[in-house]
Amino acid sequence: MSKGARGGRFGAGMDPDAARMNASVDFDRRLLPYDVLGSKAHARMLERQGLLPAGDAAKIAAGLDQVEAQLASGALPWSDALEDVHMNVEARLTELIGDAGRRLHTARSRNDQVATDLRLYARAAAARLVGAIATLRAAFLDQARAHVDTLMPGYTHLQRAQPIRAAHHFLAYDAMLTRDAGRIADAARRASQSPLGSGALAATTHPIDRVSVAKDLGFAGVTHNSLDAVGDRDFAIELVAACALLQVHLSRLGEELVLWTSQEFRFAKVGEAYCSGSSLMPQKMNADIAELLRGKAGRAIGDWVTLVTIVKGLPLAYNKDLQETQEPLYDAVETAEICLRVAAGMIASLELDRDRLRAAVDDGHLVATELADYLVAKGLPFRDAHDRAGALVRYALGKGVELAGLSLAELRAVDPTFDQDVYDWLDPARATDRRDLVGGPAKNQILIEIERVAGELAALTREEETR
Repeated sequence: MSKGARGGRFGAGMDPDAARMNASVDFDRRLLPYDVLGSKAHARMLERQGLLPAGDAAKIAAGLDQVEAQLASGALPWSDALEDVHMNVEARLTELIGDAGRRLHTARSRNDQVATDLRLYARAAAARLVGAIATLRAAFLDQARAHVDTLMPGYTHLQRAQPIRAAHHFLAYDAMLTRDAGRIADAARRASQSPLGSGALAATTHPIDRVSVAKDLGFAGVTHNSLDAVGDRDFAIELVAACALLQVHLSRLGEELVLWTSQEFRFAKVGEAYCSGSSLMPQKMNADIAELLRGKAGRAIGDWVTLVTIVKGLPLAYNKDLQETQEPLYDAVETAEICLRVAAGMIASLELDRDRLRAAVDDGHLVATELADYLVAKGLPFRDAHDRAGALVRYALGKGVELAGLSLAELRAVDPTFDQDVYDWLDPARATDRRDLVGGPAKNQILIEIERVAGELAALTREEETR
């Protein structure tokens, strides 16, 4: 075991199995760019404060660039004996530049170092996730534009309920994803407090400038309690919770794609790039990537449960248990990233069967509510109107026809206020367009919503380009 990792306090090495259990380098190597970034900022501050000799910060920065390049490329192998990313970087840096490398750890601990690295990782991951969500939203927007005039059944309890436009269905996912992006951005904002300078748990006696380092690293501010700063991971828990809910929404999408592409529904096809075959049945083309979208939700929820379980009951401040919070964080983020990319590709490849959708709209008395609303417009109380519309559905079922197939005389036999204009109400397209209010499925509202979403996405693109 390197003296740099355990220090001079120990006279013998760690038990081999304990050393393997203790090492985190297999997964925390993901923090390499953030560890280097934080170390450079820390060195610049130390030099400004007179805690490093003049010129050491430049030597450290150049050395860190070399170490990062060597570790990232594989030219320098990672060492389990050095436990973690921090000691792997520091040990190689000291080999390269000598005493300046040994001075780098002045006024910091691995406790505040890893907390800083993880917050930098969380912010960067959140930015990537928000960008990937925007890409998926753009795919849904394209489908909405293509299907403004495509009618389909809207469902409750997986039973055909009322006619809607397919664009309205696609935009429902945009609404979910917008909230997901907001939650992820919120988590990133709360991660934007620099813990560097909190030390192991009780800060430092050295005259450091925490605020300047925070600004250098792009943090919005600094943490205000050293015990909390090194002893909690709620920023990671919050980000993973947002990822878990995102995965739940993607799971719902996966389920609908599985249903829509089944031979029972036959509403849609997805590109062959997102399907697989059968090792036995030559005819099969399964949309099982959609099933994986559905299944990954369980994994993300498990990551969140793991995180909150680890932190539950920990005494202040730092405990080695917190090392176990890293893998669930990485797993949730990386799972969400690949699922978002795959979902965007699937939605872009999606082809709806307009005729099949329209046939489903025309089968099942989906305009029954229009009969009730028609009678309400004539002055009948809704509950009475609902009862009479239900009676007409029962009568139509007995005849084997849809409601529009009933004669005016048959309609008037149930309520004499029905007139010839009722047939306009029984047209599915007109039925959707009468629901012309914000959030409704009317064509006018859908076109307004498409432009609103397009404006949001364009603004996000401009914001990204200016960063």
